[in-house]
Amino acid sequence: MPIVAQSTETTDWVSRFADEVIEESERRAPGKPVVVASGLSPSGPIHLGNLREVMTPHLVADEIRRRGHQVRHLISWDDYDRYRKVPAGITGVDETWAEHIGKPLTSVPAPKGSAHPNWAEHFKAAMTASLAELGVEFDGISQTEQYTSGVYREQILHAVRHRADIDAILAQYRTKKAPAKKQQQKPVDEAELEAAEGSGAAAEDDGSSGAAGYFPYKPYCGNCEKDLTTVTAYDDDSTELTYACTECGFSETVRLNEFNRGKLVWKVDWPMRWAYEGVIFEPSGVDHSSPGSSFQVGGQIVGIFDGKQPIGPMYAFVGISGMAKMSSSRGGVPTPADALKIMEPQLLRWLYARRRPNQSFKIAFDQEIQRLYDEWDRLDAKVADGSALPADAAAHSRAVRTANGELPRTTRPLPYRTLASVADITAGHEDQALRILSELDPTDPLGSLDEARPRYDKAEAWINTHVPADQRTIVRAEPDTELLKSLDEQGRQSLRLLLDGLADNWSLDGLTHLVYGVPKVQAGFSADATPKELPAEIKTAQRSFFALLYHLLVGRDTGPRLPTLLLAVGQERVRVLLGE
Repeated sequence: MPIVAQSTETTDWVSRFADEVIEESERRAPGKPVVVASGLSPSGPIHLGNLREVMTPHLVADEIRRRGHQVRHLISWDDYDRYRKVPAGITGVDETWAEHIGKPLTSVPAPKGSAHPNWAEHFKAAMTASLAELGVEFDGISQTEQYTSGVYREQILHAVRHRADIDAILAQYRTKKAPAKKQQQKPVDEAELEAAEGSGAAAEDDGSSGAAGYFPYKPYCGNCEKDLTTVTAYDDDSTELTYACTECGFSETVRLNEFNRGKLVWKVDWPMRWAYEGVIFEPSGVDHSSPGSSFQVGGQIVGIFDGKQPIGPMYAFVGISGMAKMSSSRGGVPTPADALKIMEPQLLRWLYARRRPNQSFKIAFDQEIQRLYDEWDRLDAKVADGSALPADAAAHSRAVRTANGELPRTTRPLPYRTLASVADITAGHEDQALRILSELDPTDPLGSLDEARPRYDKAEAWINTHVPADQRTIVRAEPDTELLKSLDEQGRQSLRLLLDGLADNWSLDGLTHLVYGVPKVQAGFSADATPKELPAEIKTAQRSFFALLYHLLVGRDTGPRLPTLLLAVGQERVRVLLGE
């Protein structure tokens, strides 16, 4: 669908989609709230790739709210999906959980030690808490509640009455050719996952054929609760349905117009919900946009329910530092909660807001997080002084606030890398951390560590959980007398120049000027000389001087930024370690 006229205030991708969604909603459902949707399966930890399924419509919905329109962001919890495998890397889960494979997620016990009533609620709770911290407003819909309460009864009966029409649509895509192996990001049923692993697009969860012919509905067994069932007979007039369970051998006959223990297969379930909820906008992963996949087929099946396919972008994968893709079927993938332990909500929102949905990006859990924070702080400064580009300013605005107001933020947002260095050096001693941070700018000292929170806590968590022990900073307990004795006259002079200037330059800016200035002065230049005024050899001399200081202070070639390290060690101890 073509993009309509853009908002005059911003030129970012969110505004363009908001223009399109508002126009489409007014055409389809004039006078009604705009409906956008996401779908999440609580089959295990809901990871940062799944978060794009939520953040894309959230950002669009929020822009629509900012313009004064009513909008609903639905999150469908696919908690009535089958439990398909025991995820790796989850505490309190072992091979005994395999006995539950095939049951609805809400019928599987929660991992051991959980305070939640079942498997689905355990993983929903973690995601719900993260979305609250991120400022995401949504209406949650439990598919277990929808199906077991009979909300979809008429839709189910309608689908069964039109099973031949659905089968005809699906038959267009049935093929024996197996596509290349893919990884999934949008929650899907087991059969669709099997299809993605090479069984062929037609094998995706589009129903089963047995004695009763094609059937788009799967009962859960009344004995073992599993979906390993086959419909063996169905009467359209009475809606009597007979099924047999291949797992336990149980069989029964029920009336579908009274039966609430089963669900439509995925390729029928998704378009049914589009029509039932009146969804205008919903993104889909790249794995759902190939011929024969759920989104493409759903675009035809939705017409059987007198609905229309939502508009929405195909979204790309999200990586984690060195990882190209994430899959929740493999254990140990980072979740939004993991990210929010080490970064503020504003930064995480910004990572999703600044890239178009079809652009992949990575979320840093390694040293790259410091560079990202530096980039964020520079943008923050540009927005404050009015020099940010319109699209960048729009992404910043979407990161720091929603239509309901600003997200809580750090009062004194000191550089993340500085906070991380201080947390590293002080090893949890808050009084020492406050002393160092209050000396960063003597003209405006930090009065309380709370002023630097929550950013300080995020940086400390990053140091404690993502920096290897051999990279942590341990200040020497005693001077390295052997190294001090081995220094030549130039080395001793460099230390003397530094020590002589400590007292007058005891601040972050002052020490930065001092440590960079010592090699300049030794070479006969002014400490204020700019790089353009200096020969290339000065950089080599600076690196050698820095390495000497690191060896004398922490016994390594490198470490935290020297000005921060010097402040952390303290004047008195610096003088001792440098041989004064």
